[in-house]
Amino acid sequence: MEQRTTFFIDGQWVAPLTARPFPVIDPADETPYAEISLGSAADVERAVAAARRAFDSFSLTSREERLDLLRRISKIYERRTNDMAKAISREMGAPMTLATRAQAAAGQEHIDAFIRVLEEFTFEHPLRDDARDEYIVHEPIGVCGLITPWNWPMNQVTLKVIPALAAGCTVVLKPSEIAPMSALLFADILEEAGVPAGVFNLVNGDGPEVGAALSCHPGIDMVSFTGSTRAGIAVSKAAADTVKRVSLELGGKSPNLVFADVPDLAKAVKRGVLHCLQNTGQSCNAPTRMLVERSVYDDAVGIAAEVAAKAKVGPPAEEGNHIGPLVSQTQFDKVQTLIQAGIDDGARLVAGGPGRPEGFNRGYFVRPTVFADVTNDMTIAREEIFGPVLAMIPVADENEAIEIANDTPYGLSAYVQTGDPERARRVSKRLRAGMVQLNGSGRAAGSPFGGYKQSGNGREGGRWGLEDFLEVKAVSGWPTVD
Repeated sequence: MEQRTTFFIDGQWVAPLTARPFPVIDPADETPYAEISLGSAADVERAVAAARRAFDSFSLTSREERLDLLRRISKIYERRTNDMAKAISREMGAPMTLATRAQAAAGQEHIDAFIRVLEEFTFEHPLRDDARDEYIVHEPIGVCGLITPWNWPMNQVTLKVIPALAAGCTVVLKPSEIAPMSALLFADILEEAGVPAGVFNLVNGDGPEVGAALSCHPGIDMVSFTGSTRAGIAVSKAAADTVKRVSLELGGKSPNLVFADVPDLAKAVKRGVLHCLQNTGQSCNAPTRMLVERSVYDDAVGIAAEVAAKAKVGPPAEEGNHIGPLVSQTQFDKVQTLIQAGIDDGARLVAGGPGRPEGFNRGYFVRPTVFADVTNDMTIAREEIFGPVLAMIPVADENEAIEIANDTPYGLSAYVQTGDPERARRVSKRLRAGMVQLNGSGRAAGSPFGGYKQSGNGREGGRWGLEDFLEVKAVSGWPTVD
């Protein structure tokens, strides 16, 4: 069994002040394969102190010095991509193809995208041409507590750590204790890249202990959290007494609006189902509510049921386009409970259902599931299931589709399928979501990621992600060159 029980603090791998062994479980067979140690508030204190000491010098480094660091990180990460994919696949169950091409690749893409942002970002500039002695200066906010989830580990770690370093901040990272091995490998990469002592620190632990200690610590200037809305609320409350900046990327219940004028209904529905099932449904922006215009609803239900029935479930260690297990027993139990809730509430089960897929008697594997005739007041239409479960809802027209789409406490993503360009523009503007994707379009590198309402605040990625880690200072009477 692999032992990774130390924390990275002040440039060194150090033992926790109090050992609290914690097993890392392989979700494919439910057995422990590694052991970490959970930290404590005292370990957080050490890490914050190191980050505070390092901030004074690192905040004054030049853009080029920070670019050099990020470029070294990028090269080492690229060399260790296969190791990263294997770590992610083992810890959270992503099949190797997905772990390599999407999970690990996302980390590389974000590192390189932030390098481009940093190369072009203007940290100092006049307010405007007629007020050139009023200077605007963007400065690092300070020491940042970064709390990341298990479902897209490197996507979220790089979306936080890299822009923080690019801004000149120092950080304390708490990755998910359920899937910590990829973050420990990332710490190895930063150590090899020569990150200065105290600039990057990692403390493993759970939310109630380490997460809470970071959120309320007076030496932390900003907390960036990705996870459930419930946990995000707890982070915000803990941070309130010290009035620190809080950036939240939380849950979603994203609608996928399918209109009758879509050029290829089968293609649009298949795309939506597969997106819902991707990563075993464990994505906050998954299109889990499919709102279909009534005139094509029955056809859409038949297509969706067929796609889900054909979706393959398999071991994460194998290559392929199958889906793997859920991450943990807790997630497995939650998804099973919500599938049963859909049945109990009267939704029509057209694919999948409770229990493991045929051929699996262990591991957190679930059946790709589609419910039809769902109403938006049902539990499966309201709660974020975080599993491969699709709720299909018939709608009469565009207005009803928009009304139901917006009838949710979340507002992360939305998807629209239509052949009418004007409708695409009109509907996208009325949807209360931070991101809208039309007709299967992908999101460009550097596009802001984040949502409305209880899906969080702040934006990750691109210049927006860098700006989240910067303070804005206005200096009046700035000396101008004659």
